[in-house]
Amino acid sequence: MKFDGDDNAYEFYKTYAHSIGFSVKKHQVKRTKEGQVKRRKYSCSKQGKKGFDKRREHVAYERPISRVGCLARMTCQLKNDGMLEIVKVEENHNHDLTPTPMKHMLRSNRKISYAQKAIADDAEKAGLSIKKTIDLLEVQNGGREHNGFLDKDYQNYIGTKRKATMIKGDGQAIMDYFRMAQVEDPSFFHLVQLDDDDLIMNMFWADGRSIIDYKYFGDVVCFDTTYRTNEYGRPFAPFVGVNHMKQTIIFGAALLYDETITSFKWLFEAFLTAMAGNQPKTILTDQSAAMAKAIEEVFTETHHRLCIWHIYQNAAKHLSHVFNASDQFAKDFSACVYDYEEEEEWHKGWNDMLTKYNLRNSEWLHVIFSIREKWAMVYGRHMFTADMKSTQRSESMNNVLKKYLKPKHNMTYFFDHYARLVEDRRYNELLAEFKMRDTSPGLQVDVEMLRHASEVYTPKVFKMFQQEFVKVWDCTIDKINKTEVQVEYKVRYAGRGTEHFVRFEFLSQAVDCSCKKFECVGILCAHALKVLDKKNIKQIPKRYILKRWTKDAKDGDLRSSVRVQGSSEKLIGKRYCNLHYNFREISTLAAENNTMYEHASAVFSNLLKDLQGMRKCSNVGTSHEELCSNHEEDQRVVAGVKTKATVGRPKGRIKGALERRKSHKAQSKPQVDFDICFLL
Repeated sequence: MKFDGDDNAYEFYKTYAHSIGFSVKKHQVKRTKEGQVKRRKYSCSKQGKKGFDKRREHVAYERPISRVGCLARMTCQLKNDGMLEIVKVEENHNHDLTPTPMKHMLRSNRKISYAQKAIADDAEKAGLSIKKTIDLLEVQNGGREHNGFLDKDYQNYIGTKRKATMIKGDGQAIMDYFRMAQVEDPSFFHLVQLDDDDLIMNMFWADGRSIIDYKYFGDVVCFDTTYRTNEYGRPFAPFVGVNHMKQTIIFGAALLYDETITSFKWLFEAFLTAMAGNQPKTILTDQSAAMAKAIEEVFTETHHRLCIWHIYQNAAKHLSHVFNASDQFAKDFSACVYDYEEEEEWHKGWNDMLTKYNLRNSEWLHVIFSIREKWAMVYGRHMFTADMKSTQRSESMNNVLKKYLKPKHNMTYFFDHYARLVEDRRYNELLAEFKMRDTSPGLQVDVEMLRHASEVYTPKVFKMFQQEFVKVWDCTIDKINKTEVQVEYKVRYAGRGTEHFVRFEFLSQAVDCSCKKFECVGILCAHALKVLDKKNIKQIPKRYILKRWTKDAKDGDLRSSVRVQGSSEKLIGKRYCNLHYNFREISTLAAENNTMYEHASAVFSNLLKDLQGMRKCSNVGTSHEELCSNHEEDQRVVAGVKTKATVGRPKGRIKGALERRKSHKAQSKPQVDFDICFLL
């Protein structure tokens, strides 16, 4: 037999060896001056014997001996036609051959294919354990013996990959991740801040889909830095909002070195750069002086509102004695947060509360009074918040993050799992849109106004609108003033003493309520709907249909932006899965009778030969790494990730009484010479 190369000869001998029951290795080789293989011996893996090593005298564990001096081999010689020809074969072995059930364990035949590596990488990004991934491949391949590798081989592959990432360093791994993301998504935006030592301080990133989402739903942004993850303990700061389905969406994210004014200013400026300078109408945050100062300097056109949930938490902390002493205090405090519509009424209510509960000397109440414009609804009713009064969107996102991100993750795995989180959230949005277009909401009352609302609004927003509409029947209305251009009404909801004033203009059919629900949430309130009903207006006026709450809020961009993308390495795994599914369907059909089975076998055999020939003759296209190398001009050399020094906490954990007692006994024993201990 002749072969056109060393590798082909080796592959042939491996196949032969596997059928017989032994493993092989490349042994002796002679080469020409040009480096071409002139003579090669392929031997049984048990060729030769293990030599004596003096160092083994001091080794506690020694590997079992596998080489027994077997002489089985195949020798190939280079001929004038440039082919390697078999010139000698020794078939006899001096050891037992491996039985058939164990042949898949032979070392030379074990290999994790490129497709399996791609699937393994995807499984690790999905958070699957090594055991679950092996079980998955076992099911796909029809048994563990058909995997082509042992469990230990897979564990070694994952371990080697992780070590390679650690050797590269988190700083360079972060920059590589950003470059690869930009190759896959040209709209991907990232910005990294380095200190004087070229260490990464702060970083911000947002993909193309996030930037598109901000275009449609970036009127209100929640920003929170309470979640900390990864080994550096950095504040993770996502920018989140709410879409037309009332689902949480992510506009971008950051990892900060600290929470100073400088860091926040850098981050907010980076965010505006990514979003083409478009500032949100409102930003919701927790209470932070540094954050507030940075927002004031950067978001000059944005209303800054504080998270009401955090206000309540701090109130329970600083005024716990008042909450425990009186149940009425919680209602009075809540009224100061939500109920008042006029500033004078609010001041009166606030002062009455301070007097009633003897709280005029409370320092905390003095502090929040000085920033009342940022949390009291009487000052924020005219500000659009998309029905978000707190950063609970961010808080709930933090709870979701805990399912994806673990403290043990290094930076590379942090970004991979964060990307998985974002993709899962977007798929939930796709499911919600499918359900919206496939079903219709139920109407509590079959009237024209609700039918119109169900046609334009998404299901969640329609539910909000319907809740307001059914209140109309419990509202009383009284005319208090009328002119040539407008009429004013006083509307009161049954069971409540609060009166709301609604103004209606005859020509424009504009309606304005003192509760300011439309200005704040984006849907008409029950008071305004009561007036429209009295004026015999049966559909929602166009000016009061906010596009961001409608079914067509995104103008089709959602469906066009969810195409599958990925690097060449990732696509190997995706192609493998698609082909595996198709061939499984073919195999299921072909196994029904012998004629179809023989036909499929012949076709598969010819297809395999064609593919092997194509791989041998064709040139592989531009790889993902080559694409990344085209962006050399964008590369920045970083020294690493800046870390903070640990202050005020001992490195070792505190030992219990039993451990201290054992430690004391051990220390009281006489010391033994180190060399003797080593030998023992």
